Amino acid sequence: MTRRAVSLASSHPVISSLPAAAMEARLGAFAELIKACVDAGASVNFIMPFSVEEASTYWRGKILPGVAAGKRIMLAADVEGRLAGTVNLDLDTPPNQTHRADVSKLLVHPAFRRRGIARMLMEALEDHARQAGRTLLTLDTRTGDAAEPLYTSMGYVTVGVIPDYCRDADGKGLSGTTIMYKRLAPPSS
Repeated sequence: MTRRAVSLASSHPVISSLPAAAMEARLGAFAELIKACVDAGASVNFIMPFSVEEASTYWRGKILPGVAAGKRIMLAADVEGRLAGTVNLDLDTPPNQTHRADVSKLLVHPAFRRRGIARMLMEALEDHARQAGRTLLTLDTRTGDAAEPLYTSMGYVTVGVIPDYCRDADGKGLSGTTIMYKRLAPPSS
């Protein structure tokens, strides 16, 4: 597990890259995190009611195997020993796209928002992408979501918007998705 201390104060986030065993050991915290985000209205593929069991199944079945196979990098932000946020980098691309990766599931627990955790996670993700030789990142985010201006401020470029792309977390409305990308400079030597 690699760690990057953001600050010496214990109340500030520590960003870590988690191997599969460390992620599996914290599966309950990951499940609680995504459930709290969905309950707060996050559009991250799920509809309420959304149980902790469904959340655990998602992490165990969709994300953990990729981390174990080295095809996905899982980053976690911890604040005072509590999982405050995550993001993962999907490196499982076709042979003609090994220069790029997908950003997935940037999540910050509602209790830890407005502290810069999402930006710190994204900066760490970009560092890992560079180290993996990836020079292009792609992502999608709910149009108008709080993450969209963050991505723009970090240099992500909007390609376009697909209207009515997904159901809102409450299942009542439809939202568009904004497709974005960012070119990364290779790591400095």
